[in-house]
Amino acid sequence: MFLKSRIFRAKPGVNVQAAGADLDAIAHRYQKANPGGPFPLPEKFAIVPQTLLDSLIGGFKKTIYGLLAAVLLLLLIACVNVANLLLARATARDREMAMRSTLGASRARLIQQLFTESFVLAAVASITGCALAYFALRIVVALIPAGTLPEETLIHMNAPVLLLALGITLLTTILCGLAPALHTMRGDLQPRLTGSGKGVGTTFRHGKLRASLVIGEVALSIILLIGAGLVMRSFLLLTRVDLGFDPQNVLYFRLSLPKAYNTDVDVTREKKNALTRQILDRLRDLPGVISVSESIEEPPLQDEWSDTIIPGKTHTERWQTTLESVSEGYFQMLGLPLIRGRLFSEDDVSAARQVMVVNQAFVRHYFPNEDPLGRRVKMDVLDRTFLDAPHDTYFEIIGVVRDYKTRNFDNPAWEALPQAFIPYSVQGHSWRTYMARTALDPALLLRTVGQEVREIDPNVGISASGTLEGSLRAFYRGPQFELVTLGSFATIGLLLVTIGISSVMVYTVSLRTHEIGIRMALGAQHRNILRLVLLNGLRLVAGGILIGLLASYALTRFLASEISGVSTTDTSTFAAVIALILLVGLAACLLPARHATQTDPLVALRYE
Repeated sequence: MFLKSRIFRAKPGVNVQAAGADLDAIAHRYQKANPGGPFPLPEKFAIVPQTLLDSLIGGFKKTIYGLLAAVLLLLLIACVNVANLLLARATARDREMAMRSTLGASRARLIQQLFTESFVLAAVASITGCALAYFALRIVVALIPAGTLPEETLIHMNAPVLLLALGITLLTTILCGLAPALHTMRGDLQPRLTGSGKGVGTTFRHGKLRASLVIGEVALSIILLIGAGLVMRSFLLLTRVDLGFDPQNVLYFRLSLPKAYNTDVDVTREKKNALTRQILDRLRDLPGVISVSESIEEPPLQDEWSDTIIPGKTHTERWQTTLESVSEGYFQMLGLPLIRGRLFSEDDVSAARQVMVVNQAFVRHYFPNEDPLGRRVKMDVLDRTFLDAPHDTYFEIIGVVRDYKTRNFDNPAWEALPQAFIPYSVQGHSWRTYMARTALDPALLLRTVGQEVREIDPNVGISASGTLEGSLRAFYRGPQFELVTLGSFATIGLLLVTIGISSVMVYTVSLRTHEIGIRMALGAQHRNILRLVLLNGLRLVAGGILIGLLASYALTRFLASEISGVSTTDTSTFAAVIALILLVGLAACLLPARHATQTDPLVALRYE
């Protein structure tokens, strides 16, 4: 598969799909008019239109949307939590509100006072939040995987962001203040002045809204926790998978070739191959180097795809195979054992023989229950001019090696895909990666490698370098970023839920103090009171769990493209989250329950 990008500016009013259709028609007309032109198009190709923004951050856009959804869930949890606390506070101030009403304050004035108090608290919280966000933003930016955003991207707090935060603060303050405002507007305030609003009846009348808020808070937290749990499970599976090759103590580097290596095709192919041979020989002589090799890309990255043509086997869909041009010693250096046949010899490479080594996945896909050795295979990507390889060439399969897992930046899963390997000398491409397995720290050899390359040709430089272990860490940064951010939000949400449940239960116990006194006076034991309070709290938690599970089952399918190796309805993740929420709910109810058991019946009976 050969990818080439072109940038066009569409006329005003022309959408991406319409522009793509026009470009597709133009490209197919060009293909028919110039079958052997200087820039030939393959027989099968497709125009994939997208905006410039999508091409720059398309792979990261889903992550951004996912984090935005997590932020909104956390905001809802915070709103529900604050609304519950304000409602409890408003209920506790019933006598105060009744007194103000008796002294002439209208309901509108009382509601205005409640909203004013809410806005003052919100203003203080906003200032504190902006200060914390300023420092937290640096951590978040540092966690963003390199290459996911253009280097010119500036992520910082600015006026639009602050205005958005101000608008959200105003909106959430109004939403949170509605609960106590509605409580103040409901019913006659006069009976509250005498304390008749207290007791068991009040618990049932005024506890429904608080209970509903707790249930909603738990449900939202369940959604966040399950999302974070699925991402964590996927990340653990991703990092623990057996790749099939040994990445330890392997350095790699790529070259930046001057124009002299890209002029005359016949001359430069030999020049590039001679340079490769010299570099490999120099690397072998370095102290601490165990083995060396060359390829197009360093593992695990595999982005060179080709259709697979096998005589006697027809297919309508493309038989996608990843193609690598390698030197002798490539398989030994990565620790890939030979399954059948033989590997490349030095003579195969120096003579540019048309031979091929394939992996087990290649055999499973194209030669099931057949002997692949001696069969001839053509890779259509080699017919492209940019690879500078003999056209219409068939390669003889001489060996089969064990699979190793590969992936690309658009696919989060490790897969054993069909792979084919040919000698690097067959083609004259400029994309060459050199690798060396060392007995020392590979990072220590990078400077020496640069000196060796400059001694061979002062005009050749190293464009990129690193270690295979570092390359693997780069692949993990994307899932790691999602895990850290989503996990942080879920942890904050869990903390808010704990506070919310605990505060509601403390207030519920205070409302039922008189009832608890009666129960204890009639012979109820401490364990009976403890069970009463715990069951009351856990009943709310169970309701939230049920709603949260149903919502999670419907919403987690949007995570399917961001996780691998785990189902979006993974039973173990759901069970772990349920157990965690039950444990947190139990802990949140335990303190007010113990407080209830220590109530003095005589004091409780006089409690109003």
